[in-house]
Amino acid sequence: MDYTNQFIIEPGRKVKLKDIDPGFRGKHESSAHAAPEIADNLETLRKLQYALYAERAHSLLIVLQGIDAAGKDGVCRHVITAMSPQGCEVTGFKQPTPEERGHDFLWRVHRHAPEIGKVAIFNRSHYEDVLVMRVHKLVGKEVWSARYDHINAFERLLADGGTTILKFFLWISKEEQLARFKERLDDPARQWKISNSDYTERAHWDDYAEAYEAMLERCSTKHAPWFVIPSNHKWFRNLAVSQIIAEAMHGMKMKMPTPSVNLDEIRKAYHEAAAR
Repeated sequence: MDYTNQFIIEPGRKVKLKDIDPGFRGKHESSAHAAPEIADNLETLRKLQYALYAERAHSLLIVLQGIDAAGKDGVCRHVITAMSPQGCEVTGFKQPTPEERGHDFLWRVHRHAPEIGKVAIFNRSHYEDVLVMRVHKLVGKEVWSARYDHINAFERLLADGGTTILKFFLWISKEEQLARFKERLDDPARQWKISNSDYTERAHWDDYAEAYEAMLERCSTKHAPWFVIPSNHKWFRNLAVSQIIAEAMHGMKMKMPTPSVNLDEIRKAYHEAAAR
């Protein structure tokens, strides 16, 4: 199944999240049924990231957004860990520090953009500045509404420099979110993730949905597309995200670089050393 074309938000498309089924799971009946395909995708990511790091002609930025408990950390654990940490960095963007507030809103983000040959993952991102800031009215409409164009220009700059940008909005239902909060309460290994805002933010669900829809409509571009990933089933989320990333990396048409040394001379030196 072609998840790239199925879940991409084409530029200019109107988005209504209520019309997108967060429980969609495609042709697979269960996690066990999808497991071989997920494993194949992860092996492909491992090989392609190795080529990316060796060739040093491209870079990849993966942006993860979603309401609380949507699975951003889960994607990092189950998809991104297929890649070598030597060429991959995950950055989580929380409330700005005093230093960060002293600069433009993209300053702290640009510092973590991937260098050539590497992968950067944003676990939350610059889009918080048109989500949280909007929903909680932390800045005026004239401020956050102007940021869509700033974001598009920023991402255009990265793309022009050789960065492939993939942005994933992980979409879960309100009922699934509550079920995941319950799992956190019941599991001592997850209780550390509980915050006071888990339930208070649910009161703003409709406001966030509206803000997400505007984000998807205003900032899905040819050079930096948004994908809405049905994420009620964690295994399907991992399947779709891993397939889309793998397909995008295939599209880079990477080649292993040629050796920088004379291999015949190196082989000769090797055989001489082995003969001693």
